Amino acid sequence: MIEQAEGRLRVTAPMIIANARKLHEAGRRLLSASQPSANLLLDLAAVAEVDSSALSTLFAWQRKAAEHALSLRVVNPPASLISLAALYGVSELLPLA
Repeated sequence: MIEQAEGRLRVTAPMIIANARKLHEAGRRLLSASQPSANLLLDLAAVAEVDSSALSTLFAWQRKAAEHALSLRVVNPPASLISLAALYGVSELLPLA
């Protein structure tokens, strides 16, 4: 679901409502276990499907990262995620690298 290697978290599952709870918890665990002041990249290249729950999951991870003094940046976001963010007027809140 989420793989961690060399300062990168790689999401490998669809970011849809059916997976939202599991993704949310997996991401929170990984962020909580990360070194404070770390710069983490969240790689979404393997994410083939998103819905609006992807945005709420990303924002929850962003809040968790901030709680732990982590810098979280999103790389390789799917076009559908960018489109959803624009639709909801939250594009500027996405921490894109």
